[in-house]
Amino acid sequence: MKPALEGAAGGVRLFVRAAPRASRNAVQGMAPGADDRMQVKISVTAVPEDGKANAAIIGLLAKAWRIPKSSISVVAGGTDRSKILFVAGETEALMTRLSDWLGGL
Repeated sequence: MKPALEGAAGGVRLFVRAAPRASRNAVQGMAPGADDRMQVKISVTAVPEDGKANAAIIGLLAKAWRIPKSSISVVAGGTDRSKILFVAGETEALMTRLSDWLGGL
């Protein structure tokens, strides 16, 4: 199984499984994805219309990681439940910080 986090030029990619229209906003742990890669399961109360659920996911993660929302973007799967988020910043520092965060899930 591949990890849910991988380094990229200028940041890291995080693989996410979204659950819109949930009863609460929460990071629910890890789950295997369809492509033999682990994904972070995130539930949000927002509806999956006009990018509202994506914005809620970005807001939730930005708050958890204490980084600006502008440094997180959806680079693949904008209208799908399986998404790839890009977190801009120094790759090594982000890999360490987010790997520690993932270890606590």
